[in-house]
Amino acid sequence: MNDDLHPSQACIDLVKASEGCRLTAYRDSVGVLTIGYGSTGGIKEGQTITQAQAEEMLIDDLDAAAEGVRKLVTVPLNQGQFDALCDFVFNLGEGRLRESTLLRRLNAGLYQQAAAQFQFWVMAGGHALPGLVTRRAKERAMFEGTS
Repeated sequence: MNDDLHPSQACIDLVKASEGCRLTAYRDSVGVLTIGYGSTGGIKEGQTITQAQAEEMLIDDLDAAAEGVRKLVTVPLNQGQFDALCDFVFNLGEGRLRESTLLRRLNAGLYQQAAAQFQFWVMAGGHALPGLVTRRAKERAMFEGTS
């Protein structure tokens, strides 16, 4: 249904602004080894990459997030809605979307109720993180077409 949608430059920009870029592996706020713009797959302690590799990893990770969104969402999306969900899945993983009230409401066609669910995904390590509060607000604005 949403097979013709792909993460836009606005989505890429949101990920970049939210994640920042580090060319040396580090542990994120909950201790996951991370590199580049938030890539977590197969990262090793002390690993370094180039800026070009960070960009490539970001596109690969967003493509995987987009595939998850396409698989889980059964209602039509516009580009902003798709981008917001891609950022959400990039940040939290496909499993979190799969089990979410956000997805249940969205797939029921309750777009506004789904949009209101972004605000509840701001916790990491048991605490609300200001960066996640900001990111979820940006996702919601993108989803609602107000960004």
